[in-house]
Amino acid sequence: MPTNKQRRVAAQRRLQKQLERRAELARRRRRNLLVVVTVVAVVLVAGAVALVAGLGGEDDPGADAAASSSAAATAAPATTNADGTVTCTYAPDTSGNTDLVDVGTPPDPASTPATGTVPVLMSTSQGDIPLTLDRAKAPCAAASFTHLASQQFFDGTICHREVNQPTFGVLQCGDPSGTGSGGPSYTYAEEVTPETTYPRGTIAMANSGAPGSTASQFFLVFTDSQLPPDYTVVGTVDETGLAVLDTIAAAGNDGSFEPSPGGGAPNVPVTITSMTVVA
Repeated sequence: MPTNKQRRVAAQRRLQKQLERRAELARRRRRNLLVVVTVVAVVLVAGAVALVAGLGGEDDPGADAAASSSAAATAAPATTNADGTVTCTYAPDTSGNTDLVDVGTPPDPASTPATGTVPVLMSTSQGDIPLTLDRAKAPCAAASFTHLASQQFFDGTICHREVNQPTFGVLQCGDPSGTGSGGPSYTYAEEVTPETTYPRGTIAMANSGAPGSTASQFFLVFTDSQLPPDYTVVGTVDETGLAVLDTIAAAGNDGSFEPSPGGGAPNVPVTITSMTVVA
C-alpha cells in the first residue's frame, strides 16, 4: 500500500499533467478572445481534479488551470499586527480577464480580524446551506468572502461544477460569469499549512495553482477529499447544508468537464439566490 508521501508525489505529478492539459484547452477555448483568462484550477488527486477560478473552476475552485496569474502572484501573505489583527494584501488582477466583476476590495485590510467566526447563510435554488467562516484559520479569506457577500457578488450566480468521486466530492461556486473563469478584480495569498486537509464539510477557496491567486471561487466538500494542502480552508458547512449538498450530488453531473478537469455542471441546477452575513 502506498505511503502518504508516495500518494502526495503521485498526486503532484497528476496535477502537473492536468494543468498542462487544462492550459491547452483554455488556449483553444479562448482563441477568439483578446486575452486568456487566469484562475481556474482544480487539483486532481487519485482521479480528482483541482478547481480554479478560471474555466471549469477555480473549478478549483479557482482560475483556469494554466492561466497566467502575474498579477495574482504579487499578493503577499498576511502579516500579524501587535493587536492580534492581520494585514491582508488584495492585489489588482491585471490579467485582462473580461469575466471579472469590480466590487472594490475588503475594507481596512491593514487591521483584519483574526479571531472568532462569521455565520453566513447561502440560500440556493436547492435549499439553504449554512456556512461558518473561521477568521482564526483564514482571516484574509474570511474578510474577502464577507466583503463579497455584503456586495451581493454571489447573488444570482450558479454553482458551475460538481465532482462526485470516491476521494473527491465537491460543489464549486463563486463565479459570477458561470463559466469557471470569473471572479472579483483582486486576488490574495493562500492561507495554508502542510497539515491542511479537506474532510467532508470543508469550505475551501479555489486558486489557479500560482501563489497568491485565490479570489472568489470556492468549493464545498461533501466527500472526504484527498487534495494537496494548496487551497485555503475558510470554514465549514453544517449538517443541514451537507444534506442539501448530498441531494445535489446524488443527481450527478453532466460530465461536461471530463476528462479534464473532471466532473461537470450539476444535473440539478444550483443557483445562489443570496449570500447573507448573519448578524
